[in-house]
Amino acid sequence: MGDRAVLVELGDDISPQINQKVRGLYIGTKGHRIKGIKDLVPSYRSLMAVYDPLVISLNSLESKMNEIWNALDDARLPDPRTVEIPVVYGDKYGPDLEWIADYHKMTPQDVIRLHTQPTYQVYMIGFMPGYPYMGEVPDELVTPRRKTPLTHVPGGSVGIAQKQTGIYPVASPGGWQIIGRTPVRLFDPQGKPPSFLEMGDRVKFFVITEQELLRWRP
Repeated sequence: MGDRAVLVELGDDISPQINQKVRGLYIGTKGHRIKGIKDLVPSYRSLMAVYDPLVISLNSLESKMNEIWNALDDARLPDPRTVEIPVVYGDKYGPDLEWIADYHKMTPQDVIRLHTQPTYQVYMIGFMPGYPYMGEVPDELVTPRRKTPLTHVPGGSVGIAQKQTGIYPVASPGGWQIIGRTPVRLFDPQGKPPSFLEMGDRVKFFVITEQELLRWRP
């Protein structure tokens, strides 16, 4: 990845198993505090290590990461954190809920029930700071992205795109189908870490009312 980064690819598919391998290598490499690594960026199936070539050579970095990989033991990885996230669904907070219900020939209540049913895995943080890509939604809810992206999606909006669900940390353009909104703050530049959710976390959504949304205090 140029002269300042190396990309370790651990598979060709998007799957919990491959993502778990990425998580293991990420945690292992981070824990070794290798001098010269400036940043680690995990994704669905790969880990990018950004490094300073004046501090560590590519060959040395590859060697150290291979050592970490060969010593990994999934059984010794820390248990993932489970986070419950409140959502008010539909109406002005979820303008695409009715469309999704019509698309799948079900009721809006069915969409809500199905969306709150699984415990989702946070595969990665991307697109913007703090944005969690989570999966997978039930097969009955697999929904295409919007044909025309919105120019403004409010912060906290919960959306669906194909098999994924995600949350917009701040207002931005976006093409996901918006079904609700959460009052949880997903990104705080002063926080340590700044992202409320991290790769590997488990997320469970639950329903709240508009009044609860307006009264919410973190």
